[in-house]
Amino acid sequence: MKTSMKILTSSMKLRTMTSLENVTLNIAVTGESGSGKSTFVNALLGLDGDGDHHEGHQILPPHQPNVKIWDLSGIGTPNFKAKKYLKEVKFETYDFFIIIGTVRFQENNIMLAKEIQKMKKMFYFVRSKIDNDIRAEAWKKNYREEDLLSKMRHNCEENLKTVGSPKV
Repeated sequence: MKTSMKILTSSMKLRTMTSLENVTLNIAVTGESGSGKSTFVNALLGLDGDGDHHEGHQILPPHQPNVKIWDLSGIGTPNFKAKKYLKEVKFETYDFFIIIGTVRFQENNIMLAKEIQKMKKMFYFVRSKIDNDIRAEAWKKNYREEDLLSKMRHNCEENLKTVGSPKV
């Protein structure tokens, strides 16, 4: 009896692994124009600053043939106003999202998060260009990097909670 259960369990695991080999995961990297989306994708793939991909195109990680990373065009530009953006970049075709944001949690980030949640899909919010904020604040008399990072984290958490993000 135990042997047949082990065989059944092993068979089920093998079937699951085999079926996952045939699944493609489409990850969209999105956010406002100039937020550092392409830099993030380059870092994710281990490329230098002059990565050989273009915004709006898919990138295939070398050791993950079933994963496609899409570096989407930035929202909030003259060519991609917020209302038009979701249709133009075919937002519904992606399985998972990474929203890249700078400075503060902006209105476009809120709109993106809400749209992703409406589709019952998941996202991560990544705060970029923190080094710029640290440099801009470092001259202040009572500056402490830990306090600044804590304040940024709190701002992101509060804004994510307002859009109903379940895990912060």
